Amino acid sequence: MTSQTTVDKTGPADEAPAASGPAPAEGLRGHPWFTLITVAVGVMMVALDGTIVAIANPAIQKDLGATFADVQWITNGYFLALAVTLITAGKLGDRFGHRQTFLIGVVGFAAASGAIGLSDSIAFVVAFRVLQGLFGALLMPAALGLLRATFPAEKLNMAIGIWGMVIGASTAGGPILGGVLVEHVSWQSVFFINVPVGILAVVLGAVILTDHRAKNAPRSFDVLGIGLLSGAMFCLVWALIKAPEWGWGAALTWSFLGISVLGFALFAFWENRVSEPLIPLALFRSVPLSAGVVLMVLMAIAFMGGLFFVTFYLQNVHGMSPIDAGLHLLPLTGMMIVGSPLAGALIGKTGPRVPLAGGMAFTAVAMFGISTLETDTGSGLMSIWFGLLGLGLAPVMVGATEVIVGNAPMELSGVAGGLQQAAMQIGGSLGTAVLGAVMASKVDNDLAGNWAEAGLPKLSPAELDQAAEAVQVGAPPVAPGTPPEIAAKITDVAHDTFISGMSLASLVAAGVAVVAVFVAFLTKRGANAEAGAGVGHI
Repeated sequence: MTSQTTVDKTGPADEAPAASGPAPAEGLRGHPWFTLITVAVGVMMVALDGTIVAIANPAIQKDLGATFADVQWITNGYFLALAVTLITAGKLGDRFGHRQTFLIGVVGFAAASGAIGLSDSIAFVVAFRVLQGLFGALLMPAALGLLRATFPAEKLNMAIGIWGMVIGASTAGGPILGGVLVEHVSWQSVFFINVPVGILAVVLGAVILTDHRAKNAPRSFDVLGIGLLSGAMFCLVWALIKAPEWGWGAALTWSFLGISVLGFALFAFWENRVSEPLIPLALFRSVPLSAGVVLMVLMAIAFMGGLFFVTFYLQNVHGMSPIDAGLHLLPLTGMMIVGSPLAGALIGKTGPRVPLAGGMAFTAVAMFGISTLETDTGSGLMSIWFGLLGLGLAPVMVGATEVIVGNAPMELSGVAGGLQQAAMQIGGSLGTAVLGAVMASKVDNDLAGNWAEAGLPKLSPAELDQAAEAVQVGAPPVAPGTPPEIAAKITDVAHDTFISGMSLASLVAAGVAVVAVFVAFLTKRGANAEAGAGVGHI
C-alpha cells in the first residue's frame, strides 16, 4: 500500500519558521552543528553505558556477591527499560518539547548513575540501572527530534550519520574505557563518570538548544498500549532468563511465554483501534522499514549477547585484568570507528542492501570464529575475529537510521527513530537472555560429567548448582584450602565447560547473523533519505 504526504523540510512534527526549513541560527542558540555536539554528548553517555558495564560485570559480581542471573539483570534491566519506553519518550518530546525532554533525561541519567556508584547491594544496582534506562530513553528520541528541527533537509542525513557514528563509537569504546576505570579506579567509577559528562551536557543544552514542539501534539497517551507492551516484553525476557532454572519444558516457562505472546497480540489489536497509538502499526506496511527493524534486533542479539561472554572469557579464563581485556577488544572498537564513516559513504553511493548484508555476513563469520576460541588461544587470532566483528557491525550501526527513518513518512520520522533505537535495545536484552540461557543449559548438561571424568569428588545437587553458577561466568569454584593439584583440576574443568557453553552460544549468534543477511536484502533507501523532504512512502 502506498501513500504520499507532502511536508515542509523540517517535518511536520516540529515547528519551523518557514516551509523552506529552519531559520538561520544567530550565535550559539539553535546553531545546527553546536546542537549536534550537544546532543552527541548526551547520546554518547547513554550508548557508552550499554557496553561499558560489560567489562565491569565480573568486578561487580565479586564485590557484591552477585549470581549469574543478577549480573544478567544489570544488563537486561537497563536495555529493557530503554526498549519499552523509547517510543513513549518520543511522544513526550513531541508534546512537551524536545529540549525539555532531553535536559530532564540528562539530569535523571546522571543522577541514577551516581546512585549506582553509591550502591552497596546488587538489588540497588539493578534498580538504579532500570531508572537509568528510563531516563536514557528520554534522551535518544529527543536528540533525533532536535536534529530534525535544527538542520535543513539537505544536511539532515549527514547529521544523522554523525549521530549514528557517535552511537557506534561509544558502544564499541565502552569496554576499553571500562577496563581502564575498573582496573585503575573501581567499578563504581564506571558510573560516576556520567556525572561530570551529564553536567557538561546540561550546560551546553541550556546555552545552545532551542525549544521545538510538535504542531499537532497528542492530547492523550496510549497508557494501555504502554502497559501491554511492557508486560509482554517483561514476560518474554523473564521466561528466557529463568528457563534454565525452571526447565525449558516446564509449565511455568511456557506460561510466561504464552502470556508474552498474548500480550503482544492484545497490543497489536489495541494499537489498531486507539486514536493516539504508541506505535502506529501502519508503519510496518513498509517492507524495507520492517526489515530494518528486524535487522537491528538480530544484529543486537548477536553483538550484545556475544560481547557479554567475551568479557568473562578474557578476564576469568585468560586471567586478564579489566584494562587488558579492554585493550584486547581494541580491534573491535577500532574497526567500528574506522568502518562507520566508510560504511556511511558506501551506503550513500550504493544503497543499504549490499553493505548491510555484507556486514551481517562478516558478523556471522566473526561469531563462528569466536566459537572456536580455546583456553589457550593467542591474542593474534582473537584480534582477527574481534576486528572482523567490528567491521561487520559498522554498516548496520550507521545504516539503520537511514533505512528505518528514510522509509517512514516524514510526519512519523520521530516515531521511526525511536523504533530504531527500541529495536536495538530489545535485541540487546534478548541477546543477553537467549545466549545466557544457552550458556546455562550447556553448563548444566556438561558440568557433572566433566567433573566426574576429571576424578574429582562427587558433588551434591546443591553443590553442583552452586558450582554451575560460577562456571557460567568462567570462574573456577575452588574452595579455600583446596590442595593445589585438586584446584588445578577444578580450574581445567570449569574453563573447559565454560568454553563449551560460550562456543555453543557463539554458534547460535552466528546463526542469527546469517538470518540477518537475508533480511538485509529486503531493505532499501527510503524516499526521505534520498530526497531529504517532500514525499514519504509506506
